[in-house]
Amino acid sequence: MVDTQQNPGAGSEPERPTCYRHPGRETYLSCVRCGKPACPECLRSAPVGHQCVDCIKGGNQTTRQPTGVFGGRVVSGSSTLSSALVTWVLVGLNVAFYLVEWVYPKIEDYLAMVGRIYDPALSQVIGVAAGQEYRLLTSAFLHEQGFGGFGPLHIIFNMWALILVGPALERLLGRLRFLSVYLFSALGGAVMFYLLAPVNELGLGASGAIFGLFGAWFVVARRLRVDSRSIVFLIVVNLVISFAVAGIAWQAHVGGLITGGLLTAAYAYAPRNHRALVQIGATVLVAAVLVVAVLSRNHQLMTSGLG
Repeated sequence: MVDTQQNPGAGSEPERPTCYRHPGRETYLSCVRCGKPACPECLRSAPVGHQCVDCIKGGNQTTRQPTGVFGGRVVSGSSTLSSALVTWVLVGLNVAFYLVEWVYPKIEDYLAMVGRIYDPALSQVIGVAAGQEYRLLTSAFLHEQGFGGFGPLHIIFNMWALILVGPALERLLGRLRFLSVYLFSALGGAVMFYLLAPVNELGLGASGAIFGLFGAWFVVARRLRVDSRSIVFLIVVNLVISFAVAGIAWQAHVGGLITGGLLTAAYAYAPRNHRALVQIGATVLVAAVLVVAVLSRNHQLMTSGLG
């Protein structure tokens, strides 16, 4: 009889790899990025091979969001609504306020722009000089009612202009910067109206904001070196109308145009290395100038006995 020595390892199976997330699942697949074995449920297709869900998640967290030419987040979406969301929200707000005015015309007494005046309907002094600074912004969402004067043409023209230039500007500037330009242009127009118009004169409408967008479009066109003659023509024609036709608040138009143009210039020409800092600083500066202007006008009216 020949003695044989038995190998303890002979006949034993090698250890089979299992999914790192599901230890009970045998798998011969692995992540091309980290090399960990993973079952098909825990793998995702990659440009080369497959990656595990953890590597996919980590890669998404470190991926930089794409930015537009002026630093704003790229507006995605193939539809007009999704790619110009802020524009259409602003249109909707203006139309909503206009419908409210038809139902409740008295809302103008509470929200329209006026420096200081005694309102017999409310039996009180109203206006920015009376502590109602919110009128500087709320007046930009009101428009002329009825069929006298400009009537519905007031809101029709403003909304047409907003739809004309808004979507393209929103895509170029990004939603936040576009909204900033719109609102500060509205405020800039109202502040100019407060400074230069008679203290008891009523003002309303989105025209200051619209002129600000005109100014913004001119600046963007110059920055991108594209033809700006059409927007220049539009600005000139509307400025001529503003000064030639009685009943138009030219002060708001000029104020909005200047504010929108200057703020957009800061956004468009900010150096790439310090873009965010310059753009935020410019926005704060514009806000500070408007606040100082309002406080100065308030003081002037107070010392003259009108405040």
